Amino acid sequence: MVDVLIRNGMVVDGSGKPRYCADVGIKGDRIAFVGDAHEAEAAEVIDGTGKVVCPGFVDPHSHADLSLFRENQVALLEPLVRQGITTFMGGNCGMSLAPIPDRNRDAVKEYIQIFTQLDFDKDIAWSTMGEFLEFIEDRGLLLNAGVLAPHGLLRLSETGEDMRYATAAEIENMAAALDRALDEGAIGLSTGLQYVPGSQSDTRELLRLGEVVKKHNAIFTSHLRSYSNTLDKAIDEVIEVGEVNDIPVQISHLFWIPDYGIFNPAFQSIARGLARLSKWWTVPLPVDKPMQDRLDQMMDARARGVRVGLDVMPTTTGFTHILAFFPPWSLEGGREAILKRLHDPLERQRIQNSIEHGKMKWPHTGGEAWTLNLFRLMGYECARIMAVQTRRNKRYEGLSLVEIATQRNQHPFDAACDLLLEEDGHVLVFESMADPEDAFTERSMYAAFKHPEVAVSTDAILMGVGRPSHLFYGCYPKFLGRYVREMKLLPLETAIRKMTAVPADQFRLEGRGHLVEGAYADVVVLDPNTVASRATFETPDLFPVGIDHVFINGHHVVDGDTFSPDPRPGRLLRGRN
Repeated sequence: MVDVLIRNGMVVDGSGKPRYCADVGIKGDRIAFVGDAHEAEAAEVIDGTGKVVCPGFVDPHSHADLSLFRENQVALLEPLVRQGITTFMGGNCGMSLAPIPDRNRDAVKEYIQIFTQLDFDKDIAWSTMGEFLEFIEDRGLLLNAGVLAPHGLLRLSETGEDMRYATAAEIENMAAALDRALDEGAIGLSTGLQYVPGSQSDTRELLRLGEVVKKHNAIFTSHLRSYSNTLDKAIDEVIEVGEVNDIPVQISHLFWIPDYGIFNPAFQSIARGLARLSKWWTVPLPVDKPMQDRLDQMMDARARGVRVGLDVMPTTTGFTHILAFFPPWSLEGGREAILKRLHDPLERQRIQNSIEHGKMKWPHTGGEAWTLNLFRLMGYECARIMAVQTRRNKRYEGLSLVEIATQRNQHPFDAACDLLLEEDGHVLVFESMADPEDAFTERSMYAAFKHPEVAVSTDAILMGVGRPSHLFYGCYPKFLGRYVREMKLLPLETAIRKMTAVPADQFRLEGRGHLVEGAYADVVVLDPNTVASRATFETPDLFPVGIDHVFINGHHVVDGDTFSPDPRPGRLLRGRN
């Protein structure tokens, strides 16, 4: 007797091997069998005829950990489960909610508040990673989650808001703090090397922290220093950390933005023109060649034994804090110092000059140059407002800086600065070379979409503020509907593997990502003929179609239109020490 029997489905088990017809039995929180059910009895029987039965999707790059402690966690994270996600890795980009140090606590407080709009003193009820994990575990999780130790918080606790390399003593203190966080259950270390304070680190610091990751049999993940002209160097830095320490490393949300130097404005104009044309016809240019070169670089490292993994988002539109567009020197001293600079016309002009005339060099630290000058690469048109905190500026969410500047009769850079002042530093933005989700820019990602060793991720940040990305509601259905069924870029079996076993194996999640007897019963039943995202940039908050059933640890959470999250079925996935 099993609890659930899914009869006559097409099993795609996550391994990449061809689908096959079989019955799947679930008993308790485990897969009881995959094969012929014979005369097996079950409390619940699901007809899987014509449907795909596969492992639940594993998101290797998410910020959903920022919602796990909240009382309305279920409502916030429902869009993830509705699209088939049963497990996610949180604490990415060097940013999470623990540990909270006593030293330089105010710097950590500002860092968290700028990115999350949390009321730090009211919301943060813990200090250590262990206390944070116990808090969210006691509250209950909607879906399975692991949390990475955030390099940003570890570094701020030692260097504060100083723009400099860490001393040897400070690096040792960071290593000790990381050791404690991993010992208390963090699954690895995440770095956000594009962002302050991670941008101020050097490879020496990362290598030392990698030694601690090695001690705990954990993983090192990285939002890279650059995704443009020095992307190869940024990838090599992470590969070096993995190779020297013999640890798995994960390169987060890989993408590529070309740098044509003084010709950037002309390139931007051409790219936007081709993007507009792609509404009717897409110029068949091999613009994913640079992406393929970087994939080859990583596969070469794999060939010599480096355990390097990577993930991509199926979108042309990223999202971040608008301060990520500013030169690092202008961010020194914390929020008050930043806003003071923006009030000063001379300082504001100096920042604008850095953006418009600074050179992108390796590495990030020092002077008027840094490795990912997004406004210079893509123009002021690239930024659209994702979230603000005041009611008066909500009308700008979804609009570009250029559109806002036109309404205000300002230069776009002044519009950005004034919004930051009006919002006390709380401004999140979308970023895209052209109109969101254009079919021409999308071609630059094809090589990664097709590659069997590249995982698929959402970068989800669902906190109930602003405008969500369409990926938060339909990342995986979009991948299956658009790239597998419509465009036929890759087989269904390969796509499912990229969404399940590839990330689960890279993060060494035992019993997850594979539909085999004895594995945890994280299961999705979907219709391969209809599965698709309904969410768009303009209307992002629509649930997908074709995701018929979702089980998390054997609990039937999604049954058609019915959503049954209670009791919360997720598990906290702790590191293996």
